Amino acid sequence: MQDLREQLAEALDEATWEWLIPHAKRDVVVVVTPELDLLDVGVALANDDVSSVEHWISEQLVHKPFSEELNIWNTDKTKRFQALIVQPYVLVQETSQGKVAA
Repeated sequence: MQDLREQLAEALDEATWEWLIPHAKRDVVVVVTPELDLLDVGVALANDDVSSVEHWISEQLVHKPFSEELNIWNTDKTKRFQALIVQPYVLVQETSQGKVAA
């Protein structure tokens, strides 16, 4: 049996803002800052690791999209993100243009 991290890694995908808009309207998009690994956050959420998630929220490393972010993304609907669905949330992390993923 696969471990949770492997399952989430297979579910990790790239998405445009246009694809994410319906999820944002349902208020289920959660932004993960580049300081954190998207898979680590997904695993913590899936395992109900409240202390890690609360710490990240308190540090604003994990948050609902800020209005400024939404304004920027709405003007560029082709903006790309790494996206990971961990029900009921859609975790997103902005991809930096020209940056090669490690």
